[in-house]
Amino acid sequence: MTDILNIIEAHPIIPVYYNDDITTCKNALKNCYNGGVRVFEFVNRGTFAKQNFAELVGYRNEYFPDLKLGIGTIKIQQEALDFIDLKADFIVSPIVIKEIAKVTLDKGVFWIPGAMTPTEIALAESLGAQLVKLFPGDLLGTSFLQAVKPLFPNLKFMPTGGVVLEQDSIQKWFTAGVSAIGAGSGLFKDANDAELVQRLKQLFNWSLNA
Repeated sequence: MTDILNIIEAHPIIPVYYNDDITTCKNALKNCYNGGVRVFEFVNRGTFAKQNFAELVGYRNEYFPDLKLGIGTIKIQQEALDFIDLKADFIVSPIVIKEIAKVTLDKGVFWIPGAMTPTEIALAESLGAQLVKLFPGDLLGTSFLQAVKPLFPNLKFMPTGGVVLEQDSIQKWFTAGVSAIGAGSGLFKDANDAELVQRLKQLFNWSLNA
């Protein structure tokens, strides 16, 4: 599990993505990889989530074996078990649920819970989380992170949800001490293949030079 955390910190822009169409999903994964992504979060938010995730795992194994592919929007233990069976490298939750913490710990799968308050962050830490998703990131902001980070010196943080993907915003987050940023609709909206690749390269450059 430490291996995944190291990869996240080395490649700290994490796409957060879902589409019903598997061809579109594969294309997004390919372009993200070409843009420097090595950690990709597919999300459990549609009818074809399990089917498409299973196909993406096979596609990843064939073409991008060094890419870590995880699943997000996991809210109950059975969902975690289902996607662990499908070989998810990590599990992301929008909330802190002890049953999910237990099954991921038992199975040796990296868990990233979402939290919005110091109490939730403390609970996540007590359940074994090493990286906490600050969600929604746009509402919490860098001032919140700077206030709570000293209370949790052993935890890493990743804002997700509404993070502005511009240089000033990205660099403020990393200067404040985040280890990664989750990038969803703002990354993929109205971007063709070439633009997505270049956008990601730019985001990585900003994040690693903050």
